[in-house]
Amino acid sequence: MEKKEYYIAGIHPVTEAIESNRNIDKVMFKQGLEGPQFRAWLEKLQTKGIPVQFVPIERLNRISRANHQGVIAFIPQVDYFSLEDVVSFAAKKAEEPLILILDGVSDVRNFGAIARSAECAGAHGIIVPAKGSANINADAIKTSAGALLRIPVCKVSNVREAIFYLKQSGYTLFATTEKAEETIYNASFKGPCAIIMGSEDKGISKSAEELSDARVKIPMAGKISSLNVSAAATVVMFEVLRQRNA
Repeated sequence: MEKKEYYIAGIHPVTEAIESNRNIDKVMFKQGLEGPQFRAWLEKLQTKGIPVQFVPIERLNRISRANHQGVIAFIPQVDYFSLEDVVSFAAKKAEEPLILILDGVSDVRNFGAIARSAECAGAHGIIVPAKGSANINADAIKTSAGALLRIPVCKVSNVREAIFYLKQSGYTLFATTEKAEETIYNASFKGPCAIIMGSEDKGISKSAEELSDARVKIPMAGKISSLNVSAAATVVMFEVLRQRNA
């Protein structure tokens, strides 16, 4: 059974959403759809970095009983911020900026739990890639205890470009990886910084790790080598908070 999500169905409504640059999480097309308008859609969606899925018409029928005409666009329950707005928002605060980059966290409950911890730790924004990341849906908002309605979230087409922009804005980028030699307790999180957390199964992408200014890890005393990503993000962010309040 499909979970209830916010969506736009039908050729004209979806066209209007694309043309008006409305925030779109993904677009589902009926398998076998063809034609010049369809090809124009694909080109625009690829340019914007919006994921596309081709599914049997039965799946579209389960999602919407309306005349979807073979296309359904899913929209977020809250609006995403631009990267520039997130950085500007952080700069206006009378405190050292802290931004979280989730490089491929796809589980909505992990996403929600991380957002809850980020809001509690005083983070100023969350950056996620357009492809491969969890969407802000009802489950994510519920797990976040409403934090996703309070903390700015930015969806970018390319994490590398976001890292470059943050560096140019004076941020230090920390990649959290178990392969690091330095622990979070030896690192200095003073000044504007961004913490990069990797996906649940693959960790941080190689390109994001290479572009970071420092690699840090959470020391482990048990036999299990790593924490769940939401628990790890919480540990790192509250170490940042501890250092800044010391």
